[in-house]
Amino acid sequence: MTVQTKILTYQNYINGEWVESSSQTAQKSINPANKNEIVGYIQNSTEDDVNLAVAAAKQAYKNWRKLGAVARGNYLYKIAEIIEKRQNEIAETLTREMGKPLAEAKGETARGIAILRYYAAEGMRKTGDVIPASDSRALMYTDRVPLGVVGIITPWNFPVAIPIWKMAPALIYGNTVVIKPASEAAVTAAKIIECINDAGLPKGVVNFVTGKGSIVGGRIIEHSDVNGITFTGSNTIGKEVAQKAVARGAKYQLEMGGKNPIIIADDADLEKAVDATISGGFSSTGQKCTATSRVIIHEKVYDDFKRMLIEKTKALTVGNGLDPNSKITPSVSEAQLNTVLSYIEKGKSEGATLLLGGKRPEDAGLENGFYVEPTIFENVHSEMTIGQEEIFGPVLALMKVTSIEEALHLANDVSFGLSASIFTKNIDHMFDFIDEINAGLVRVNYETAGVELQAPFGGIKDSSSGSREQGEAAKEFFTSIKTVFVKP
Repeated sequence: MTVQTKILTYQNYINGEWVESSSQTAQKSINPANKNEIVGYIQNSTEDDVNLAVAAAKQAYKNWRKLGAVARGNYLYKIAEIIEKRQNEIAETLTREMGKPLAEAKGETARGIAILRYYAAEGMRKTGDVIPASDSRALMYTDRVPLGVVGIITPWNFPVAIPIWKMAPALIYGNTVVIKPASEAAVTAAKIIECINDAGLPKGVVNFVTGKGSIVGGRIIEHSDVNGITFTGSNTIGKEVAQKAVARGAKYQLEMGGKNPIIIADDADLEKAVDATISGGFSSTGQKCTATSRVIIHEKVYDDFKRMLIEKTKALTVGNGLDPNSKITPSVSEAQLNTVLSYIEKGKSEGATLLLGGKRPEDAGLENGFYVEPTIFENVHSEMTIGQEEIFGPVLALMKVTSIEEALHLANDVSFGLSASIFTKNIDHMFDFIDEINAGLVRVNYETAGVELQAPFGGIKDSSSGSREQGEAAKEFFTSIKTVFVKP
């Protein structure tokens, strides 16, 4: 493990150059495990910086789209190779800046590498179909064409994987991009842009601008030369993105979170179900849109499941993500910590029973970090705030039911519909769940969190809007269909 001693200032990346923002000011990014440690400085950019980035992307688009998908794929292979060589450095930066355990950070970085190689190979796949024409002498076919300039706005919880799974398909299908990462994890994102720069992409194909979402993100969304916007973040901001994109006719894609249930049937393998619940609810400190939030348990196994869950949760170590023994690492920021704590207080005030955790740990060495203990509530009802709203922290809400039918009703009784899971050996229960659950990701005898990179990702209801991310499905957003008729 290396230790960074020099604190660096990371610039914007516009038209193939690292440049200071027009404000000539920067903001610090700190380590959530130790608020006194500065990871680096990032630019406080203005609308003028966004305008320059969009202009560069628009100019670069003319040649990038004509380069050919195979050649574009070769660039993605090169980026993947460079990231792979710097994997440890990037993962450590991720942990120091965002907080998640180093093992998870390495896994995320490896996922980013795999995503790049997947989409690089997409450059060898067909982009359209030949369709029979009524005129026997005519040729009719479809082709996929890029949108143009794509604005990418990414969150802090996956600062390597999410920027890559948006940029890689955008680039392979011929678009150019302007990306704005979340400020809480912008140093990590900058290291990915360094790899892109070192891969030698043509100037202006990828542009990187940091700063406040209201300024940088707002200008990207409203800019008339941005043809598509892909956003991952909160529902409130996502709905604003949609309204502004629709107002000017831009294509948009939103991923906005979940309130994900796991159902424990009366025939479930409880050992596996408890492990999946802990992993789904507490990995990355619950800071995943697919994290397990509600645990819906059949009354016949409720007491045994609760006992096992509490025992195993008590054994989890809270600490710095660079410590391999740490399982519960800090919230990304003080603001996020306070949000989690406010939900815990809301749960108690609305009548839920606190079984475990619910406060900041008092262990020596953790006082300067944004830590909260893994928390478990029971006697949670759907009308409670912690039964409805996404917390984005290590908080589980236990709900007791008498039947699978009641479990499914509770599971669907929220505005979200991203991910859901059931643990059962009963094939009828499995297929009832698959058929009835309102979720875009349906998992049987798995935790709610996680999806393979070649599979479509996204939800229904308030969780997502627009076409799916990842896999071949990403083509639907990043391209448009052109239908061609040719007669000799």
